[in-house]
Amino acid sequence: MEPEKVRAPNIRDVAALAGVSYQTVSRVLNDSPSIKASTRQRVLDVISEIGYRPNQAARALVTSRTRTIGVLSSQTAHYGPTTSVNAIEIAAREAGYRLSITSVSSGDYSSIKSAIDYLLSQAVEALVVIAPQARVFDALSDLSINVPYVTLESTGRNLGHSLSVDQVAGARLATRHLIELGHTEITHISGPQDWIEADARMQGFLEEINEAELRTRAPILGDWSAHFGYYAGLELLRFRDFTAVFAGNDQMALGFMHACRESGLDVPGDISVVGFDDIPEAAHFSPPLTTVRQNFAEIGRRAVALLLSELSGGTGQDHDQIAPELVVRSSTAAPRR
Repeated sequence: MEPEKVRAPNIRDVAALAGVSYQTVSRVLNDSPSIKASTRQRVLDVISEIGYRPNQAARALVTSRTRTIGVLSSQTAHYGPTTSVNAIEIAAREAGYRLSITSVSSGDYSSIKSAIDYLLSQAVEALVVIAPQARVFDALSDLSINVPYVTLESTGRNLGHSLSVDQVAGARLATRHLIELGHTEITHISGPQDWIEADARMQGFLEEINEAELRTRAPILGDWSAHFGYYAGLELLRFRDFTAVFAGNDQMALGFMHACRESGLDVPGDISVVGFDDIPEAAHFSPPLTTVRQNFAEIGRRAVALLLSELSGGTGQDHDQIAPELVVRSSTAAPRR
């Protein structure tokens, strides 16, 4: 004989135990200001005690609100976009919202339009776009989006909708750190050409090199992987006409340092290395990596705050770029004379 299934508590159970009507419980759940504080607390205590969870679908039918934020992301396992999604999810949950996430496997117009149409069909109240390729935002500008949205990119093309860490400033911090240590021959291993962050970091590197009136070297276009950093390092170290490397992310920096060790070179004794992102493992590289930290928790909090401001009738004007931070560890030092 199968055990009898235990019924999940419902709104009428809460009302009966709290000694109020189910309409009062509904008003408590919807943060109505007309409920007395003592009544509100009694209802919340019962909800906590019996483990009641509101049916979001049913609430949406009554209130015409889904309390859902859509997220359009690219199909990637890279640290930056993945961590951004996590930061947004935490900030949304703390504000009483949930996420509906879809990803695009390619940047063609039809894929992007299909992904956005899907999110809007879920009746999302707002939208975050964190697909990092430039072509995604080119397509986005042609689409009609009738909900508040914010894009996490640093091109400056979506003024009024964009929010990002200042990638150019971060790259300049990394490059200036090497210059101030005394390095005059610096190589940049960049990310993929069609990634917005890669282009911005390359721009910051070149700006700082030009301002210091140092020799400009053509950046090496990579793919964000440690594998690429390793093989690019083996090729670059055949000539070794530089004393420092600024890698576009921490994984490529890791691969490059592997190539240095395999070539019998010391980091930072022979070559200094700076990365970008400050992934959790960066502090445990050998040696610990000097890198540029992005505050992904702040990105998530601010993106959700912007959208909630617009949903409540505000202007949502806090689009200032978030400042990055240089984290100096043991992978950089003055060049040997």
